[in-house]
Amino acid sequence: MRVFPRRFEVDKASIPSETGRCVMGRRVVASYCSSFLKSEMLHIYRQVRALRGVHTFVVTKEVQNAERFPFDDIEVIPKRRTNLLVHGWLKFVERRPPIVYRGEYQTLDSLLRRHGADLMHIYFGHTGVHLLPFIEQWHKPCVVSFHGADVAHKPEIKDYPGKLRRLFNAVPLVFARSQSLADRLKQLGCPPEKLRINRTGIPLNEFPLVRREPPRDDKWKVVQACRLIPKKGVATSLRAFAIFKKDFPGAEFFIAGKGPLQPELEMLAGGLGIARDVHFVGFLSQPKLHELYASAHLFLHPSEISPNQDQEGVPNSALEAMATGLPVVATRHGGIPEAVDHGRTGFLVAEEDHVALANAMQLIASSPVLLQEMGARAHATVKERFEQETQIDHLESFYEEAITMNGAAERVDSRPIARIAPQFAESLPAK
Repeated sequence: MRVFPRRFEVDKASIPSETGRCVMGRRVVASYCSSFLKSEMLHIYRQVRALRGVHTFVVTKEVQNAERFPFDDIEVIPKRRTNLLVHGWLKFVERRPPIVYRGEYQTLDSLLRRHGADLMHIYFGHTGVHLLPFIEQWHKPCVVSFHGADVAHKPEIKDYPGKLRRLFNAVPLVFARSQSLADRLKQLGCPPEKLRINRTGIPLNEFPLVRREPPRDDKWKVVQACRLIPKKGVATSLRAFAIFKKDFPGAEFFIAGKGPLQPELEMLAGGLGIARDVHFVGFLSQPKLHELYASAHLFLHPSEISPNQDQEGVPNSALEAMATGLPVVATRHGGIPEAVDHGRTGFLVAEEDHVALANAMQLIASSPVLLQEMGARAHATVKERFEQETQIDHLESFYEEAITMNGAAERVDSRPIARIAPQFAESLPAK
């Protein structure tokens, strides 16, 4: 399936050959994401689009937001028409996993073979768990990247920790967006030697540095950009902003994003008496979000760990804000301290401590020098640690490492994966 051609022409020399390599000698990587793409997955889109040392195509079950995330080579795994008796037998009698009884197994093998894939990069650990039966039989390597929510407890997936350990054993390398997530994966049983840090890459050309000046009219503009879910700590931000407004009554707070907590957060803003100056602006286009960052003075991101251990890697929005020169006031949570240097590029406080958050905001707002110096250092930090091209170079080197570790470059056993219970399937008429 081809969805919304890219805005540039594809170099014909980059089209995969039947041998599994591109004509120009590049590896072929399948990028597997169950939904391509949800609004909050911009970082995945940037990564897939930025690959240049390998040729990639996307494998997905559904296409979302195609106008926002256009890509020219997308394979959608169709829902296969199957015999209901076979389906029921596999699901309820043999208790095969969903990838088998839903008919995805051979479809995935076929399309990877057609593209000549050397490796499959699976986004999100729970997706890797779903694909385990395939990963354990495919003759080429898979790698899986973890992003935060996939290290949480998942009661809806039976024995999720046990299946994660199987996943770790089945793949040559495991990617984590931050050191904090890597540490969590070690706790879950991932061998340390398999872990690689795959940081979010920020295209700095899209986020030019803006020199910050205190607003002459005292109208401080505070921003948070995130999904409105518990771990983002937006309620803590609102409570801190209410304190901040006592010293800076002209301040406004702009919250970019949507999520299930919005009604509750709007009620909280009303209860705090700040509803008139809190603006829920929803998901913004990239140009509009750039404008919001450029016009703001402070960026908040007081993330907090959920009871089920759902946590952040390094928030993409915080990196974007820092790239434009915004000081960040956040929490010592997940991978945030790997990006925000306390006292240099912003301030870090304890989770759920809205008073400390407000004090940090007031400290920056009271010092024009601190505002400017923190912003400049924030930009420099993103350039040094999270620049996109450097991170893509690292990722592509990890791909090559995984292929070499697996021995797939020399492997000759490329027989198709056997069908499931063929003797039973063949004994029944096709529906």
